[in-house]
Amino acid sequence: MTIINRRSASDLRGVMRLAVDATIGVTDLVEKMHHTIQLAHPPLGTSRAGQTEGLTGFVYRSIRGTTRLLGQGFDAGMVPLISLLPDKASSSTRDALVAAINGIYGDHLVETGNPLATKMGIRYQGERLDHEQAETVNHAVPGAKSKVLLFVHGLCLNDAHWTRDGVNHGEALARDLGYTPLYLRYNTGLPVAANGRELAAMLEGLMHNWPHADCELVIAGHSMGGLVARSACHHGQLAGHDWLRHLGKLVFIGTPHHGAPLERGGNWVNLAMDMSPYVAPFTRLAKKRSAGISDLRHGSITEEPNGFVQLPADVECFAMAATLAKKQSRIHQRLIGDGLVPVDSALGNHRDSARTLEIPESRRWLGFETGHIELLGSGAVYQQLREWLE
Repeated sequence: MTIINRRSASDLRGVMRLAVDATIGVTDLVEKMHHTIQLAHPPLGTSRAGQTEGLTGFVYRSIRGTTRLLGQGFDAGMVPLISLLPDKASSSTRDALVAAINGIYGDHLVETGNPLATKMGIRYQGERLDHEQAETVNHAVPGAKSKVLLFVHGLCLNDAHWTRDGVNHGEALARDLGYTPLYLRYNTGLPVAANGRELAAMLEGLMHNWPHADCELVIAGHSMGGLVARSACHHGQLAGHDWLRHLGKLVFIGTPHHGAPLERGGNWVNLAMDMSPYVAPFTRLAKKRSAGISDLRHGSITEEPNGFVQLPADVECFAMAATLAKKQSRIHQRLIGDGLVPVDSALGNHRDSARTLEIPESRRWLGFETGHIELLGSGAVYQQLREWLE
């Protein structure tokens, strides 16, 4: 018989909170549709729908009130129980599911205090690394090298996803080039700028407490992870952080520097749906996607809308892109790319030369017949990484 543990009970509490939020959201949607029909709206135009009145309004208010009351009662009852249950290590399946939920609703989880919200942390060999004290770092990372390689994962993923098809680029580079591989785990649903600011502060502490005072730091970011790395550099410069003097190289693997078309397409669909009052209530559900996903529309790394920041000076930057095509095809690369990120976006190219990232041709790589996630387990990607970092 499986014994309920502290982690599973906390997850159940988090899922119940999401269920309560979802029930209230659906109730609001149905009420707006009900009110739209009552108002006999024309098929196009701005919706004037709000809350219904009379007995109908009372029914909707009762549903919301009862749902909140049941959710609060369950939540209050779980709090003392969780502290009494035994703790247990997390499973890879559970972590993958939580990572996906954070990618889609991560900002909402934080705003509502949901226990499913992932807290940022640097990990070594699967364990969270306490970077605040030198003694702790020395104990947690025995034999730490003077070369540190930090991997930053992408949207809806976690640090465990750097192992794919039995391949882990970090472990291979540790074996072949003598790096100490570290992995970041973070809430990908938060704004990229917020994650970048927190990572910058975390790296300041880590580099201060690392056993080697003159160590070299390399950051490799996959997909959104590359944007978070760039944002960390930006916020580190604004704060005058010392860790930037250790940073020698940045490697971007399938990073949407200038955005991803799927997110832009989703935004256009929302705008089209808002044109009809009968469809507009449904856009509220679509707009629930996280701030992290919205940042992928244009590759935002700062708080300013469409704010552009060039790559940090005195840091060697490398970019990897992929395409599903068998050979070079301009149309295929612009529209499809690796299935999520176009080639130009991954390489930092832009129609406006002022927004093109200054990455030399010798530091760019294009892979064929390779998908976005397949970059994580690609032998060709590893060989290029090794060549650049050797």
